[in-house]
Amino acid sequence: MNKRMDLHTHTKASDGTCEPAENVRLAKEAGLTGLAITDHDTVAGIPAALEAAVELGVEVIPGVEVSSSARGQDIHVLGYFVPYEDAAFQARLVGLRETRHERHKLLIARLQELGIPITLEKVYSRKQGTDKNIGRPHIAEEMMELGVVSTIEEAFEKYLGKGGAAYVNPPRITPQEAISMIKDAGGVAVLAHPGLYEDDELVRELIEFGLDGIEVYHPDNDAAQRETYSSWAEEFDLIVTGGSDFHGWRGEEPFHAMLGSHTVAVEAVERMRELVGKRRLG
Repeated sequence: MNKRMDLHTHTKASDGTCEPAENVRLAKEAGLTGLAITDHDTVAGIPAALEAAVELGVEVIPGVEVSSSARGQDIHVLGYFVPYEDAAFQARLVGLRETRHERHKLLIARLQELGIPITLEKVYSRKQGTDKNIGRPHIAEEMMELGVVSTIEEAFEKYLGKGGAAYVNPPRITPQEAISMIKDAGGVAVLAHPGLYEDDELVRELIEFGLDGIEVYHPDNDAAQRETYSSWAEEFDLIVTGGSDFHGWRGEEPFHAMLGSHTVAVEAVERMRELVGKRRLG
């Protein structure tokens, strides 16, 4: 088996389209040693993934992608080896999901102002279960259903993404608070897809604040950015991570990229494990 891991995947617990066990199966089929489950502001998919991992012989790293905001845009911080069964940690995530819900209400209201006949109720009906942790891809799907856009990418480019006509960024915790939240819980804090922010000054600030790692290998980081972030990781002794940011399928295409397409060697996870051990002993 190829001793590599995909450390950034999403499930139906947030805005992915696959059950957690399906992500584990795909990792197995891709020949990976393991994967991380990193849903947005929730750890609800981790138990089912861990159960499937036992059966399939694949390691699952319990993770989360924490939503924060700085300089008018979303900043995401990945947490690894988080205490997913801890009530206090789960309570912090509930607050973050409530903020996500408010953000989506504002976004949909703006779409309605633009003349698009979309409703919050219809968008939420796209997600099964009681934990209505939707994401912008669910809104994009509804816009496709309405014939407003042809693809998820078009929805983000024209309306939902940074610079889009309906983009909103309500007050959220800062990325520094997200880093502290993860580290205080005994986890490992890694900046997700830094190339997406187009703000390397902020990336440097967060490194100096106390990031444990940086996601060098991601579909949204180009070759020059990967080189830059690799050099910064070496300079600051950061853990280099990578992942596909797999969200399942939108139509016939994987979104963002296929699980297993962006990976790192297991040594990155071993470094995380050592850091977690020291952090929880200290």
